[in-house]
Amino acid sequence: MNRIFLALAVFFCFMANCLHGQEKTDVPAKDTVLPYRQYPTLPAFNILMMDSTTIFNTYNIPTGGPIALFFFSTDCGHCKRTTRRLIDSMEMLTDIRFYMITPVHSMTELRNFYTEFHMERYENIKLVGRDYEFFFGTFYKTRYVPDVALYDGQKKLIKLIEGETTAKQIMETVHPK
Repeated sequence: MNRIFLALAVFFCFMANCLHGQEKTDVPAKDTVLPYRQYPTLPAFNILMMDSTTIFNTYNIPTGGPIALFFFSTDCGHCKRTTRRLIDSMEMLTDIRFYMITPVHSMTELRNFYTEFHMERYENIKLVGRDYEFFFGTFYKTRYVPDVALYDGQKKLIKLIEGETTAKQIMETVHPK
């Protein structure tokens, strides 16, 4: 009887190892199934502008220079620190077009954020708006804010920077030496 149990135990261990090995070869790496990795071209999605009526679609972002989709929350300390760092170093980022996107519902909070950082002063901040369809978080599988999706001038993904970043990190990513 013990031999039967031993034989069954060995058989099940063998089968488990075979199946386990098969899973490893058949399942792609976790990050390759993320939508932004499967489709590394700038996705088209809608952003509600600060006037609360105009919808901008990212399809209309022109080619020709680096693009930064900056995903933030208006009440996030990390987002405010990152925004302050970028604003303070904006002279080194002039060739990068920024599209500031938030999932926050309050347009008043969004307008206050815009005013607090005097974003109207910077020609390369092309848009500040609300991702009312929550596309960004789903497509990029964001776990926290801020996130910055960087694209080249042909709308091809360079890198997704998760968490706080600096102007220097963005420049080194967009313009590697």
